[in-house]
Amino acid sequence: MTEHDEGGEQVSTGTTITPGEPTEVVPELVIISGMSGAGRSTAAKCLEDLGWFVVDNLPPALIPTMVELGARSQGNVARIAVVVDVRGRRFFDNLRQSLADLEAKHVTRRIVFLESSDDALVRRFESVRRPHPLQGDGRIVDGIAAERELLRELRGDADLVIDTSSLNVHELRAKMDASFAGDEEPELRATVMSFGFKYGLPVDADLVVDMRFLPNPHWVPELRQYTGLNEEVAAYVFNQPGAKEFLDRYAELLQLIAAGYRREGKRYVTIAVGCTGGKHRSVAMSEKLAARLVSEGVETVLVHRDMGRE
Repeated sequence: MTEHDEGGEQVSTGTTITPGEPTEVVPELVIISGMSGAGRSTAAKCLEDLGWFVVDNLPPALIPTMVELGARSQGNVARIAVVVDVRGRRFFDNLRQSLADLEAKHVTRRIVFLESSDDALVRRFESVRRPHPLQGDGRIVDGIAAERELLRELRGDADLVIDTSSLNVHELRAKMDASFAGDEEPELRATVMSFGFKYGLPVDADLVVDMRFLPNPHWVPELRQYTGLNEEVAAYVFNQPGAKEFLDRYAELLQLIAAGYRREGKRYVTIAVGCTGGKHRSVAMSEKLAARLVSEGVETVLVHRDMGRE
């Protein structure tokens, strides 16, 4: 949205323009709050995956300072999400003043409030065997009642209230995507990691593929000292029967998997490509696979975990 100054020049709201100084763009701000156990962490993680700068349990008095720091970042921090909850109840009284300060500075802010029924919250706390942060020596329901009273006014000011009583994690993420992702399809980011089976499987791998069906360059004397980054080693690997076919078909399979991950709200995938020592075959295949993903518009990080360990 734009406004016009007296001279007729268009000035974007939320932007401070001072002659002779760099333009400061005030970040968009979302405050996430609500009942403990209602899904605040999931909502915050969803915004983080959408590219927001997320701060968990920031004292409300520091919210205006956080926004000012974002404005000085020259656009590097354009969207900030702050989680406010009863863990910081000593500071909670400061939230009203912070909101007033933000309004006086014409900062665009939205409040997202996560709600849930008493029955659903009790089940969730009992399932993880943790007390409610406000129950003290009482019961879980006592803590829930105290929290509802504490948050009553904030709930009334919320721009978006999401009742998670009957929602699973994926459904909550879908609601957050619908509210904050805009028309863009959620982005998937990939890490392609080569590794050696003799050093163990990567603990963070979502998908694991095995290159030991290809002949090992280790047994070719003139190639043994090199790695899969070497052109001759890569050529040797991809001249073997099945190597190019595997790359093509696995890349097609990843397109299918990626579409499903996006539907389920998954934003990151780690693809582990293994061979015996993580030096030749897995490195060469990882290089080609990562390049293929990049060419298809997937933000990709390439890691060679075990190269150089021998």
